[in-house]
Amino acid sequence: KKLAKEIIMLMASEFGPLEILRKISDPLWFQALGCVLGFDWHSSGLTTTVCGALKEAVKGIEKDIGLYIAGGKGATSRKTPLEIEQIQNLTGNNLKFLIYSSRMTAKVDNNALQDGYQLYHHTFFFTPAGKKWAVIQQGMNETNKMARRYHWLGDENINFVFEPHSAICCSQRSNVMNLISKDSIKCQETITELANQNPKSTLKDFMLLKKVLEKNYNTNNYNTNNYNTNPTENNIHFLPTRHSILSSDIDQNRIKKILLSTYERKPTNFEQLLSLSGVGPKTIRSLALISELIYGVKYSIKDPARFSFAHGGKDGIPYPVDRQTYDKSIQILHKAIKESKLGKNEKIIAIKRLYSFIKPFSH
Repeated sequence: KKLAKEIIMLMASEFGPLEILRKISDPLWFQALGCVLGFDWHSSGLTTTVCGALKEAVKGIEKDIGLYIAGGKGATSRKTPLEIEQIQNLTGNNLKFLIYSSRMTAKVDNNALQDGYQLYHHTFFFTPAGKKWAVIQQGMNETNKMARRYHWLGDENINFVFEPHSAICCSQRSNVMNLISKDSIKCQETITELANQNPKSTLKDFMLLKKVLEKNYNTNNYNTNNYNTNPTENNIHFLPTRHSILSSDIDQNRIKKILLSTYERKPTNFEQLLSLSGVGPKTIRSLALISELIYGVKYSIKDPARFSFAHGGKDGIPYPVDRQTYDKSIQILHKAIKESKLGKNEKIIAIKRLYSFIKPFSH
């Protein structure tokens, strides 16, 4: 916490809060920060510990550095909207869009990007006026026991449903249901149209989809792990190889309830549909499947994860933290910030010179 505080204060003094947000949204910089702070350099635990340390580090100095941090791990993540509301009352600024942004980033990564990773961590960074914000959230896959980290950098003009991430990190990539890809725009439009249609019409198509699924799974020569994509073979609609689907995934009564709800509220676009209360991953998934199977509208299966880090291992790798050197670093940064406020910038200039010296070797 102490070292994180000195680093954030120095960055705020030198570059301002907007640069901190930009850095936070860069997965390579964030990973490097975690290494500097001494956390597990190749573990998913780095995400939660770094965000936790940063949140604790800025307590009491938010006004000074122009940066607030809300959210966290588990139950704390679900309190993010309440924390933002408390800061809104404290600052007097209208931060309602930030509450919406917090909820939408979670909705997108859980519902519109269905990659098998369930969110359990959500940290929201923002400026007092609420013009700029960043999000770091992480999901866990119960099957492969690995984590996936999502980085966002946004403002009031962000498009939540059109490739909105600054980065996604994971050690494994696969075919996913990616409804926020530029290749899924037509599918978004069709899903929204379905949500606005009379439920009777959509449920009729939905039941057809369910029967097709049941017929496929009951076919003796049918390999559920290797779907045949030829829709004319044996006069059956075959499902594509890119996702496995069970008829049990589809709850007709729930879908009927959701369709009645969306039909009454009539969302004007995919983002608005996604934001509706009660519209979860199974609803979105089912509507996407209807769009593809019945109406021939495809969605992207491309995994947007780009950066990869090794997982596993614990403290002591590559070597244990040298507490003496660690404390010395805190003292140097603290003194540099203190003296810079008095007009003595020699130490900060020296740090910059040191960076320019080691930069050619850092690659």
